[in-house]
Amino acid sequence: MNSLFDLSGKTAAVLGGTGELGGAMALALAQAGASVAILGRNAQNGDAKVARIEHEGGKARFFFADALDKAALVQTRNEIESSFGEISILVNAAGGNKPGATLPPGADFCALDLEAWNEVFDLNLAGGALIPSQVFGEKMVERGQGSIINIASMSGMIPLSRVVAYSAAKAAVLNLTMFLAREWAQQGVRVNAISPGFFPAEQNKKLLFNDDGSYSQRGQSIINHTPMARFGVAEELAGAVVFLASQKASSFMTGQNVVLDGGFSSCTI
Repeated sequence: MNSLFDLSGKTAAVLGGTGELGGAMALALAQAGASVAILGRNAQNGDAKVARIEHEGGKARFFFADALDKAALVQTRNEIESSFGEISILVNAAGGNKPGATLPPGADFCALDLEAWNEVFDLNLAGGALIPSQVFGEKMVERGQGSIINIASMSGMIPLSRVVAYSAAKAAVLNLTMFLAREWAQQGVRVNAISPGFFPAEQNKKLLFNDDGSYSQRGQSIINHTPMARFGVAEELAGAVVFLASQKASSFMTGQNVVLDGGFSSCTI
């Protein structure tokens, strides 16, 4: 069974690997044997992720990348392949939200800032899935093999309050995932998604916790709606990403969305 999840000899590119969730998935791929290229804009965080992987005996390197700059991303792809070999695994974990694209309680939806809306869509859809899939998917299709893993969100399935633009963008990521899965199924490229639920990270900790570490009102509401009665831990994404990355383990799986949310999306009351 261990051979099903052995990624030795494979090269993985993790967009957004400098973040907490992307970094945890990059570490998991390295622990499974892959050489991992961590792509992002924060060199300090990227170098720290690389050091962690190397400390555990893995192979990794940080590459500066702007997921919205297609020409630069092509150059980075070529540099990665010169260093590590052909890329057969792509994890699209870049994304995030913007304060101007959220709706506080009582806010007027009709007054939502369109510029902020577009920024969130560019960040999560264009940079978070579309452009990297074009750049890295092009080579995968030419070679007839590859696994693309888009990091969507449980909020792309359920339109959560406040984060309207983020939820809509992640819903679009799920739709694009299914589209590419259909388009590339006979070219040997599988395209799937992982939808995390609530995983505390730097960008959302203040929404989920008070300064004293207790749950905020929103955090407590989420916990009350989650059957497991807790938030997720980044390391809990490891099994799903390695499974989807492995051709042996998930060879007949494409166009699917793996939801890791502690049961949040199953709780309707």
